[in-house]
Amino acid sequence: MPGEQDRIDFAPVTAEHYPLILDWLRQPHVREWWGDPNTELAHIRDMVEGRDTTRPFVIRLDGRPVGYIQYWFIADNNGPEILEKDPWVAELPKDAVGVDLTIGEASLLSRGIGSRAVRQMVRRLFDEGYANIIIDPDPQNRRAVRAYEKAGFRAVPHLEGHTEGVLIMQYDKNNETDT
Repeated sequence: MPGEQDRIDFAPVTAEHYPLILDWLRQPHVREWWGDPNTELAHIRDMVEGRDTTRPFVIRLDGRPVGYIQYWFIADNNGPEILEKDPWVAELPKDAVGVDLTIGEASLLSRGIGSRAVRQMVRRLFDEGYANIIIDPDPQNRRAVRAYEKAGFRAVPHLEGHTEGVLIMQYDKNNETDT
């Protein structure tokens, strides 16, 4: 079982990662919360090839790929098409950065990898000068919500109940827990 001593790091996604990511996107525990695998992979290709400003990474545990994480910029994702689909984006600060992730293998769920990975990504974003970090899980995805709470995210009170299918959570370093 992975523990705190296991090293988590991130590798920028390259074309060589596409088959692995597609395999993860096809897993039932990922399909439940992510879109069509081929559509999702096409979005990731756009990121890698520079047509989208979102930054995609493979999460590695002791050098072994175990999941996917990305960060995206609210300012680049508030056009009319997005706001029609997700009007809550207009309620977020324009300088906010969003994070999304998934653990690729079901056998690695509920082992703290997601919490550690998102916490580490948040620290990286802070080091790069970003101060306003959000994450937007489906509120029914209790495993993800708990992992993000553990990592220091809390629901944004004024948005609760106004973002159908999405729980907007903001990072607060004072709320990180070890449990």
